[in-house]
Amino acid sequence: MANLITLVRFVLLFPLIVMAYVAPPEWQLIDAPLLILIMALDGLDGYVARKRDEATVFGSIFDVAIDRVVEIVLWVVLADLDLVPVWVAILFIVRGSIVDSIRYAAISKGETAFGMMRTSWGRFIVAGPFMRAFYGVLKAGTFAWIFFFQPFPALWPGPWAAWAGTIGVLTDILIYLCVAICLVRGAPVIIEFMAKEGIVGKMGEDEGIDDGVHIR
Repeated sequence: MANLITLVRFVLLFPLIVMAYVAPPEWQLIDAPLLILIMALDGLDGYVARKRDEATVFGSIFDVAIDRVVEIVLWVVLADLDLVPVWVAILFIVRGSIVDSIRYAAISKGETAFGMMRTSWGRFIVAGPFMRAFYGVLKAGTFAWIFFFQPFPALWPGPWAAWAGTIGVLTDILIYLCVAICLVRGAPVIIEFMAKEGIVGKMGEDEGIDDGVHIR
């Protein structure tokens, strides 16, 4: 069931993209609620996996892969539509590629994508429920905000002209927050990997602590 929810989330991404490009402005009003549904399913699949005891290595890899595909595709689409700067999409692609390569190496050795973190601060920033939820809500809110206002210039040109500046500033704040948290959450993965491989000095590890994250 959990993997099916993950698959549904991936499939729903395509009608969202099509509507963002070719749908009439009235239909594009559906994009924001659809985006929120897609992001909400990201939390639901993990919850279902834990409740139904469906934890598998495949599920863990599948979930991480779909998470990254959805995120990168959305940033690329928004950049192509000139709704976010191109460098933002490039940054997320580069950061995601590096971090996920490290995570897949850990998964291949029987660890989980989040359980691979060894330090307490690394677990808090990368695997902690608060940071994961905060980042997920921030991304969902940012994507939904941008897609929500996409059809406004065509539907309500007068009000849009009056509020475009304010909306643009708030949009930039959300985007830069996403970028900042993205870099902050990616840094511990890279630093701990480098420490483990002896590239940098060994870091204090908290062994034997259950991080509460189960593989799926």
